[in-house]
Amino acid sequence: MLPNHAPLAIAEQFGTLAALFPGRIDLGLGRAPGSDQRVMRAMRRTLASDANQFPRDIMELQAYFAGDDSPGFQATPGAGSDIPLWILGSSLYGAQLAAMLGLPYAFASHFAPAELDHALEIYRSRFQPSEQLDKPHVMLGLNVFAAPTDAEARLLFTSLQQAFINLRTGHPSPLPPPKAGYEETLEPRLADMLERVLRCAIVGGRQDISQGLDSFIAAHTPDEIMVTAQIFDPVARRRSYEILSEIHPPRGQVG
Repeated sequence: MLPNHAPLAIAEQFGTLAALFPGRIDLGLGRAPGSDQRVMRAMRRTLASDANQFPRDIMELQAYFAGDDSPGFQATPGAGSDIPLWILGSSLYGAQLAAMLGLPYAFASHFAPAELDHALEIYRSRFQPSEQLDKPHVMLGLNVFAAPTDAEARLLFTSLQQAFINLRTGHPSPLPPPKAGYEETLEPRLADMLERVLRCAIVGGRQDISQGLDSFIAAHTPDEIMVTAQIFDPVARRRSYEILSEIHPPRGQVG
């Protein structure tokens, strides 16, 4: 979340990571504060809003990585680091910016799918090649809750459902344990909200996961997928990833 940090600090921090782990570091840049205004104030001590500041911060960061010493100093470490930059987004703004700067775009479809199709159309149609990237490159977030049976997967999914309801009703909390019959307890407006925000979720046994993943890829043709599974039990979470990898082994950039 770049607005929470000075570009120079990010350049040196990620330059350090790149020096320790060459070729293994990507840097995703988002403009949201990541929390509420109290945390934003604590991070940067200001609530001043400037629509142009985020693009300027990105270009300043790119200059540090390029080794620009026009300010009279260089990012150390950081100057000369080959770190791929990504624009993170859940709205049309990020799609427009990523296209303009010629950067790969990661869309948060796993919790904000409403603008997914429109954002992809804007990004791909307006993309301008850059030194980093010669054609559009998209990563999409996807919730995958896999289990040996459909019923078990649906039960595991209730943890994420509860977490979203808690967050959207002003009561954020750690991830809750699964709750049998949770969906039946929801009033219609909350059930409708869950249906909208968690539209990009595949929940079930092997057959449903396989069909759902194939359909998602066919509909949106992402270059990469970032799978998330907010499953309360770490053993069940690992099993979910194992089932997914058995059904759809990672290949190329989709995995």
